[in-house]
Amino acid sequence: MKKNTRFLYLLTVWTLFLFPPFFIDSRADDGQNPSALTPTITYRLRMPEPQTHYFEVDMTLTNAATATGARKNGYYDIRMPVWTPGSYLIREYAKNVEGFTAMTGNQPVRSEKIRKNAWRVYTGADNLTIHYRVYANELTVRTSFVDIDHGYVTPASMFMYHDALKAQPLRVAVEPYKTWKTVTTALKPVAGQANTFDAPNFDLLVDSPIEIGNQGLFSFTAANVPHTVAMYGLADYDEKRLAADYTRVCEAAASVVGEHPCDQYTFIVHHIPPGGGGLEHLNSTTLEVTRTAYDTEASYKRFLSLVAHEYFHLWNVKRIRPIALGPFDYENENYTHLLWLSEGCTSFYQEYILRRAGFYTPDAYLSLVAYQINQIENQPGTRVQSASESSWDAWIKGYRPNENSDNSTISYYSKGSVLGTLLNLAILSGSNGTRNMDDLMRYLYQEYYKKQQRGFTDDEFRRAAEQIAGRSLDAFFSVGVNSAEPIDYNAYFNAVGLQLVNVAAKSGDGFLGASTTVTNGRTIVREVRRGSGAYQDGLNVGDEIVAVDQVRVGDDLNRLVAGRPVGDTLNVLVNRAGLLRRINVTLGANPLVSYRLEPVSNPTDAQKNLYRKWLYIK
Repeated sequence: MKKNTRFLYLLTVWTLFLFPPFFIDSRADDGQNPSALTPTITYRLRMPEPQTHYFEVDMTLTNAATATGARKNGYYDIRMPVWTPGSYLIREYAKNVEGFTAMTGNQPVRSEKIRKNAWRVYTGADNLTIHYRVYANELTVRTSFVDIDHGYVTPASMFMYHDALKAQPLRVAVEPYKTWKTVTTALKPVAGQANTFDAPNFDLLVDSPIEIGNQGLFSFTAANVPHTVAMYGLADYDEKRLAADYTRVCEAAASVVGEHPCDQYTFIVHHIPPGGGGLEHLNSTTLEVTRTAYDTEASYKRFLSLVAHEYFHLWNVKRIRPIALGPFDYENENYTHLLWLSEGCTSFYQEYILRRAGFYTPDAYLSLVAYQINQIENQPGTRVQSASESSWDAWIKGYRPNENSDNSTISYYSKGSVLGTLLNLAILSGSNGTRNMDDLMRYLYQEYYKKQQRGFTDDEFRRAAEQIAGRSLDAFFSVGVNSAEPIDYNAYFNAVGLQLVNVAAKSGDGFLGASTTVTNGRTIVREVRRGSGAYQDGLNVGDEIVAVDQVRVGDDLNRLVAGRPVGDTLNVLVNRAGLLRRINVTLGANPLVSYRLEPVSNPTDAQKNLYRKWLYIK
């Protein structure tokens, strides 16, 4: 090599070392600038041994370091959610995770757990794959499950995330067990790739449960939207009737807001012995019902009520929502005072929708309204906790009931349902029948979900309700929502020509105030009602009632107490923690109410007109 040629060669090598051209960067793709590459996440979900109740998950991060804040000081922090939206309890999903490992290419990299639900992966690489196993043996709408028959995935309990990458697109590839043929989810399928689905971000993945197995499928169209129903488990049902009734329910629900935001919707239905309720999602829901849910008209109506509740959530909660309910913090509680609206008023609508769809007669609907009022008025906690407090305390009280819960709390579902009825009546009467609760839902949907693309504050909700009602709703909010004071129900029902009447028997029979259960021939105190004789005189939950006034108690405690007058004293022998003791309990007056809605005398034409509009009577 000539001297000058050698010099030019060395100069070229040195220049390339100092200033490498973009086309030799291994991260580049077809000449793109690496900083412009889109970070993506791909999950591979397998269940090779379903009888062991384990899912296998591979989480592959590609171009991860190009996202702002993804790589810090040469490491990535990977997290598991601790709760799932719609179920307001810290569930600690990380407790089911095993075998967390990480690799870049074929090289393992060091990782360690840094807190209860977070792992730190020590690498600066752009691309890495994380592997872990999830034990899944709890079949509820809030958890994941797999056995030899099927698999069900609640994504928050299955898929980890990187906080800086939650907004990035992701893909889920499901590899069903060898004898399973069907994967059902609301996620968007990838063309040409079996059982592979895309989501624009982690939030939508969390909002899309997955059923894997050999579930039955049928479909129907409602409000011009295709709907799919996946049915797992043995149950005797008429598919044609179900499809027709689903259609009626869904179209009545869609009429509330007047616009359907989905291009498709998915129902996943589990038929399991205990049932279990449902959980709403953006474009789908999971329902758990008993195998006999369709056997009687009463149980079938309860099933349709559950369908209506979870389906209406696709508007109320998923789009019409308090500002706290999205975007979500998956590691901490997300507090709001408005669960009475989000859940309770959805409970109101579930029955109102069935009335509008023709499943309830007007009289049957009135009986349901009275039943709901009885339910809250017969619970001592209704004079202790307000609906807004119940909403706020869902995280520590609503999902963690104990033997004293009836004395100290009220459900934002049950009280919220009653409040929904009252707010509907307040809007009807305030607008002289020109508007109802639907108009409030439409306003919130258009103003906050579509126009402002956010949730609303407590004050914004109140202003919207008063605007639609055309008057102040101070009594509704100050007494009904924000206090535990008695509600003047007839101030609302009078507008439609009805009055709430207590028809409870007014006998002089005394009231013990202890609820019991008989186990192996032993009568055990299960609850003690606040203010009752049992409460005041010291009967305790867990006591075994052995005898009353020297008479041995079997399963006949109620018979022994029945007919005893108010003020009478019982000598009760109890077994408490292995020691016998006698307690004198004085019977009090029966505090339970039994309300019924009855017509007022000589209702006016205005009352009759509002009554018909309220109950959709033509």
